Amino acid sequence: MRLHSCYSRFSPRQMPANPPKTNLGLYVHWPFCRHKCPYCDFNSHVSTTHDNAAFGAALCQEMTHMAALLPDRRALTSLFFGGGTPSLMPPNIVGKIISHAEKTFGFAPAIEITAEANPTSIEAQVMTEFFHAGVNRVSMGVQSFDDEILGFLGREHTAAEALSALQTVRRHFDNLSIDLIYATAGETMASWRKSLSQALALGLPHLSLYQLTIEPGTAFFTRQRTGEQLHLDDDHAADLFELTQSLTADAGLTAYEISNHARPGAACQHNLNYWNAGDWIGIGPGAHGRFCLGSEDPAGMQRVGTATRRSPAGWLDAVQTTGHGIDTHTIDTATDYAAEMMMMGLRLADGVNIDRIEALCGPQEGWLDRAAMTQAVADGWLDSQKDSQTGSDTQLWLTAAGRLRLNHILAMILR
Repeated sequence: MRLHSCYSRFSPRQMPANPPKTNLGLYVHWPFCRHKCPYCDFNSHVSTTHDNAAFGAALCQEMTHMAALLPDRRALTSLFFGGGTPSLMPPNIVGKIISHAEKTFGFAPAIEITAEANPTSIEAQVMTEFFHAGVNRVSMGVQSFDDEILGFLGREHTAAEALSALQTVRRHFDNLSIDLIYATAGETMASWRKSLSQALALGLPHLSLYQLTIEPGTAFFTRQRTGEQLHLDDDHAADLFELTQSLTADAGLTAYEISNHARPGAACQHNLNYWNAGDWIGIGPGAHGRFCLGSEDPAGMQRVGTATRRSPAGWLDAVQTTGHGIDTHTIDTATDYAAEMMMMGLRLADGVNIDRIEALCGPQEGWLDRAAMTQAVADGWLDSQKDSQTGSDTQLWLTAAGRLRLNHILAMILR
């Protein structure tokens, strides 16, 4: 992988023809929050003085620039407002961005348009206006139904407020997901069972259930370095993970990805595009995008990644001056792309299709250690489906035991 900090070295004229056709998503980053949570390592900034209209106009301007970089013009299959706190966006700006996206790309039938939201009463009411602006899916950061854990996580809402907000949002949105964080210090099997059971009783179509991780640059990271215990050890966290799989399966929410559970037809299409190593554009401060330039010959395959300036003020100035805020871009080889498809795709219950990766990236000998893969299968961490005629592996996925060891398995099998 080659990293370039000089954007001028990359232009549409360098693009090979005939890129592979995949889904196309658009990620819109709204970086502003009222409060920075101690576990959050996203590019979020506490601000009440920024110019909403200027940022909305810049997002549309950068979208136009990014669209011109694609080797072909495809209709969007998903649009995702993330942050930060997108539910703090003025609804009229949300509407303008959706309208500009439709005009710039076109929308595929049944496009999924998601907005992240906090479960406060004010933001829940705003979601009604988001619905009329064109949003059709909400992902709500509840994080816990335990007030003590909510306080520990630095959240501004209570469990009762979260339940009230969910009731308000459900008046307009059938496609609704909530995030919960578990495996915090001191959490027991009984306490997590109670919290998760309460979430499952709501009958929502989608749950995102994440174990607490301590990321560099966060307040929790600083506290942990002083010796404070903030999350469970690996063994106890694994017990809670297995309980999670059992309870969600019993409730009819399939674990279609390691941390995401959905009823049939309710999986997040935007995130599936990430995990399937599809194409997406990212706009806004600190947003990332990845798309293929492609070639009919796998040797000519290139995968481009873009990252915009993280500083909201710096990003806004760059967009207003040059039309975009791109700070760096990467150009991957076919082997890099194969590694991405393996790392992301093995998170999915369906796993990865070896034939597809070979068709895009060339023979597996260049990116897959087959001996190590065979060993992982023998150890019970991977399973595979074989071609009935050739006996070669065509589909590869994690077993239940393997889901607890994904990083280790990837280190084993990727060249």
